[in-house]
Amino acid sequence: MSLPSLRRVAVIGGTRIPFARSDGPYATASNQDMLTAAVDGLVERYGLEGGASVGEFVAGAVLKHSRDFNLAREVVLGSRIDSRTPAYDLQQACGTGLQAVVAVANKVMLGQIESGVAGGSDTASDAPLGVNDELRKTLLAARRAKSVGGRLRALARVRPGHLVPDVPRNAEPRTGLSMGEHAAVTACEWGITRAAQDELAALSHQRLAAAYERGFLDDLVVPFRGLERDQNLRPGTSVGQLARLKPVFGVAAGGATMTAGNSTPLTDGAAVALLGSDEWAAERGLEPLAHLVACESAAVDFVHGDVAGGEDGLLMAPAYAVPRMLERAGLGLGDFDFVEVHEAFASQVLATLAAWEKRGLGAVDRERLNVAGSSLATGHPFAATGARIVATLAKLLAERGRPGRGLISICAAGGQGVTAILERE
Repeated sequence: MSLPSLRRVAVIGGTRIPFARSDGPYATASNQDMLTAAVDGLVERYGLEGGASVGEFVAGAVLKHSRDFNLAREVVLGSRIDSRTPAYDLQQACGTGLQAVVAVANKVMLGQIESGVAGGSDTASDAPLGVNDELRKTLLAARRAKSVGGRLRALARVRPGHLVPDVPRNAEPRTGLSMGEHAAVTACEWGITRAAQDELAALSHQRLAAAYERGFLDDLVVPFRGLERDQNLRPGTSVGQLARLKPVFGVAAGGATMTAGNSTPLTDGAAVALLGSDEWAAERGLEPLAHLVACESAAVDFVHGDVAGGEDGLLMAPAYAVPRMLERAGLGLGDFDFVEVHEAFASQVLATLAAWEKRGLGAVDRERLNVAGSSLATGHPFAATGARIVATLAKLLAERGRPGRGLISICAAGGQGVTAILERE
C-alpha cells in the first residue's frame, strides 16, 4: 500500500456574522442559530449547495449546553449545506476555531476529503447554567430509589440553597483566578505599561473601522438580527478616552493597568472558513486566497511553572509555539507581511511580542500587526475567533496581488496556544 502524497491546502474564504456584546442583539440566539447563519452565508457566497457540497464540517463552542452535544452536525442539518455532510465537534477554548481549521486542513492535505468548512460559535448571553451539585446528587438519588417512599425521602433533603444555579465563571479551575487576573500578573512581570495597552486598543478600533469603511469586510460579514457591523466597534476611540477608564484586573496587587477598554468584552458570534484542495477549487471556479502551510500548538504549566516570573503565564503558550513553528519552517518574523495576534487583552499581545523578542525572534513591525483590527475591536466569541482571523488574513494576503506570508497566534485558556502560517505564492 502506497502512502498518499501531501497536497496543498487552500483557504478559499470565510464568513461570519457581526459580533455582538453579550446580552445584546443576540441575547436569545443559540450557538446553533448563530453558526447556522454564518454557514448559510458561506454557502450563498461560494455556491456550496447541491453538487458542490463540502466533504466535512468541523466546529465547536466553549460555552456549550448539553443540548449542543452534536452542535456541528445539527448545524449541517439546519443549514443549506448538504445534509449528507459529516460533521463533528471540537473544543480547545479560544483556540477552537483555529484547531477546527487545522483539523479540516489535515484531511484535505492527506486526500481524505476534497474540501471542508471549519469554525466555531459562542454566546456569553445564553451561557449554560449548571444545576447546584448538591441538588444534582439528590435528584440522582431519587432516581435510583426503588420505591415512591425512597424517592420522597431523597427529595426531602432538598434545601432552598440547592436551587441556586451554578453560573459559568471565566476562571481557571486549578487556580481560581480569572483570565484577566492571570493576564494582570503577566503584564506586571513583563512591565507592560497602561499607555502601551491603551494605544494598542485604540489602534485596533481605528483599523477595524477603516477596514469597514473601505469595504474590506463586505464579503466576510453577513448581517444577522439587525446588526451589520461588530457592535463593540467604537470608530472614534482614542488613547485619551481609554486613559479615563478605571482598572478592573490586578487591582488588589496595586499598579493595575488593565481596563475594560484594553480587554475584550464578553461577546456573542460565529465564524467559519472554507478550505479545499487546489483541484476542488479550480473545478468550481474558486480562486484560493492563500494556503495553510504550517501550524503548531503549545501549552505552559501555568499552575506549577514560573507564573510569578511571567514566562509561563496563562496566555503565554504562543511564546513557545511560534519559535518552534518558525524554526521548523526555516522562517523569521521578518519574513511575514502580516502578523495576526489574537487580542484577548492588549497586555497579553504586548507580553507575547516581548517574549518573542527575548527568544531571539526580533521585534514585530507594528505596521504589520493586526492591520484590520482584531479582538479588542471586534469582540471575542471564544470559538469563533480562529476562523475570523484565518479568513481576514487570507483576504489581506490576496488583495495585495503578490506573494506574501501571514502569521497567526492565538492564546487560549488552560495555558494553551494555537498558531499557524498562511502563504500566498
